[in-house]
Amino acid sequence: MIEGIVLAQGGGGLTDAGLESLAHGLVYGLAAIGPGVGVGLVFSSAIEAMARQPEMAGQTRTTMFIGFALIEALALIGFVLAFIV
Repeated sequence: MIEGIVLAQGGGGLTDAGLESLAHGLVYGLAAIGPGVGVGLVFSSAIEAMARQPEMAGQTRTTMFIGFALIEALALIGFVLAFIV
């Protein structure tokens, strides 16, 4: 067990590469919160609208997928931003 502690101490501690990868994960994780909530709201509202007016389901579905695509674009922008930072 003492050898494991010695090996752990010889690792060099915090590095810029380690902190950078941690920052990438943190940035993308925070950037994914908004689109995650947005997708849930879009789909729940669309399902509720289709349940209330089934005759408008086609138009509601089209609008739902347009909103979904726009929200997912925000998630992709956050993913790219994670690598820029």
